[in-house]
Amino acid sequence: MLNFIQNLSKIQFPFISSLSLYVDLGTTNTRIAIKDKGVVLQEPTFLGYNKRSREFIFFGNEAKRIVGKVPEFIQIIRPMVNGIISEFDAEVALVRKFIERGVSPYVASYPLLKPGFEVVVAVPSIATEIEQKAVEEVFYKLGVSRVHLVEKAIATAIGCGFNIFLHKPVLVVDLGGGIIDIAVLSGGGVVMQKTLRSAGEHMNKLIYNYIHLKHGMILGETTCEDLKINLFRFDSEEKTSIVRGKSLETGLPKSVKIRSSDIKEALLSAINQITDAIKEIIELSPPEVIDEIYNNGFVLAGGLANVQGIENFFAEELKLKSTVVTNKEHATLSGLVRIGRRKDTLQRLKIELP
Repeated sequence: MLNFIQNLSKIQFPFISSLSLYVDLGTTNTRIAIKDKGVVLQEPTFLGYNKRSREFIFFGNEAKRIVGKVPEFIQIIRPMVNGIISEFDAEVALVRKFIERGVSPYVASYPLLKPGFEVVVAVPSIATEIEQKAVEEVFYKLGVSRVHLVEKAIATAIGCGFNIFLHKPVLVVDLGGGIIDIAVLSGGGVVMQKTLRSAGEHMNKLIYNYIHLKHGMILGETTCEDLKINLFRFDSEEKTSIVRGKSLETGLPKSVKIRSSDIKEALLSAINQITDAIKEIIELSPPEVIDEIYNNGFVLAGGLANVQGIENFFAEELKLKSTVVTNKEHATLSGLVRIGRRKDTLQRLKIELP
């Protein structure tokens, strides 16, 4: 019966237009764009669950703001882990709320017949077939008529401005919050690829461990993320910040001064892993691909590309030209929009599931 309803919902009637949505289900942030409208929502992938009433009560920004500040009966949930859905019901509730916030204002002008939703969504290469189907099911549960899955590396490369259908290999490094995606693309697909889980969320834990060991202090998750955003840099500027946490020795509040050099020391191992992974991709690529990469270098996208001087660090380590794209945080979403604009391109690039 469910399959019949889903198939019926996919029927397009000529007098009812459909609304194209583009969704990047990120581990750290969820982003939604609408065709011809641009980005309509970007909020943290967090939500709060009330165990007593058994309902989700906080979503996105409001849920992230209260991390570590809620009573025991309220659970803060991260439904995406390393780009994969880990809490299905929570993800359904979160996407439903985000569509209400970001999309509903644009369908309010349809007083009688509401348009159907057609969704183009990115999935990481590490997602199994079952995990890909879970992404489809999230949107079908919300009444979407069609769901098209596109590999995240392909969407990011197109969002960076590359024509991946040309036989000119490009190397794209997506420094995301849940995964680091390193891919060589050419001829309409992925030639070589490597995915790391030591991404932005993992780096927050490294900062926590570093402060714990060096200063004997426990920090909250949000404080660790703020230190990464505000202090982590590879240029010559040294910034400082006073942070407050809980002393391991006394259990009382404690303040310490943290410098950029401290955060760099805490995260250098993770950055070196990325450097080594890029080297490995280059070493395993065919000679013709290597020649193109050495001529053109590679591009950086994702939230970690905001780190000052990170492109110069990689350039020095790898002896390659390194460039940060202008739309680094929205590169994947921008790519999905470009793919969805042309039906022939979408048909060529979408993932076919049995």
